[in-house]
Amino acid sequence: GPGSYTVGTMSERFDCHYCRDALQGKKYVQKEGRHCCVKCFEKFCANTCTECKKPIGADSKELHFKNRYWHDNCFRCFKCYTSLVNEPFMLRENNKVWCSNCTATEDAPRCKGCFKPIIAGDQNVEYKKMVWHKDCFTCSQCKQVIGSGSFFPKGDEFYCVSCHEHKFAKTCAKCKNPITSGGLTYQEQPWHSECFICSNCKKQLGGKRFTAVEDQFYCVECYKECVAKKCAGCKNPITGFGRGTSVVNYEDESWHDYCFKCTKCARGLANKRFVCHNGKIYCAECPKRL
Repeated sequence: GPGSYTVGTMSERFDCHYCRDALQGKKYVQKEGRHCCVKCFEKFCANTCTECKKPIGADSKELHFKNRYWHDNCFRCFKCYTSLVNEPFMLRENNKVWCSNCTATEDAPRCKGCFKPIIAGDQNVEYKKMVWHKDCFTCSQCKQVIGSGSFFPKGDEFYCVSCHEHKFAKTCAKCKNPITSGGLTYQEQPWHSECFICSNCKKQLGGKRFTAVEDQFYCVECYKECVAKKCAGCKNPITGFGRGTSVVNYEDESWHDYCFKCTKCARGLANKRFVCHNGKIYCAECPKRL
């Protein structure tokens, strides 16, 4: 803004208000009704530049804002030194002036990857009150840019889906590939649901009853049909499910425990003495009656 004084060359006879030197024919400054020489003006009246701390002489252009004064060539951005005459600015701490661009940059959040400011318009990624430039948000393992893709946090590190699978995911006991979701455990080994299947019909066995035979798995129906021994008494499969879970074995033949009974009196013989006569089973008493 303009100074509150007038500069000119004295044509009349006046003395300097301060040093009393004659001002006629000399350059003078008039301020608040008083005339003074240029030297006394700078010594007693001139404002002090906020930036360089020197007096702003009568021949200098003066800028002022909120009771602060600058030489026009001192009114520059504290950060980038761009002249702020006729430009928007911000007065910040320690009476330093900043241009609008540097103010926006200084107040912008800092990228956790490169520590540079993220200014308006930059693509960024935010996670738990932290922010990255999109290209700075990378996998801790392969260093590839995750950007806005899926990721897995582990403490202060972040992993892309592929690296997380290879580094942390459990491996299927059958296909040896990582288990990224779901899955099941059998005998302390992890399996994909689609890998834990019946060896015969290929149906998934997760949550269903099944039987394991020599590292092969069978659903109930396929076990009955293809694997289970047939009861020598009722001729039905011996599955170990439901009624008759106990099995009686004798000379390469098997019976449900409830089917193993005397041919003559039908007495149950499981865990009891019996006699085999002409391929038939009898209790200890019935052969005596034959």
